[in-house]
Amino acid sequence: QVQLVESGGGLVQPGGSLRLSCAASGRTLSGYIMGWFRQAPGKEREFVAAITWSGGSTDYADSGKGRFTISRDNAENTVYLQMNSLKPEDTAVYYCAADARSTWLRRTQNFYDYWGQGTQVTVSS
Repeated sequence: QVQLVESGGGLVQPGGSLRLSCAASGRTLSGYIMGWFRQAPGKEREFVAAITWSGGSTDYADSGKGRFTISRDNAENTVYLQMNSLKPEDTAVYYCAADARSTWLRRTQNFYDYWGQGTQVTVSS
């Protein structure tokens, strides 16, 4: 069993930056694909980014390309999401998730086995 805990959310002005962290416990994330998703008020949860175990491959939703960077520190069992040039439409609860079964990057939530509780990101002046 894997427990995931997100942190790093908060209130930031448009154009600002935040770095989200997702710390795993219970077992190592060895071999797991990790993803970030978000859910804005009144909307469905959507894919943000994903990264392979090695970190050699990443995938981003169009909304975050060029602004968001996903990375991981396997020694620390932690995944990060660096978000720059934030916009009000980035306001959402951000969730990290672990895919224990896939061998390639997935955007579909159903493939992810473990989820954190989420961290709120609010972009507002």
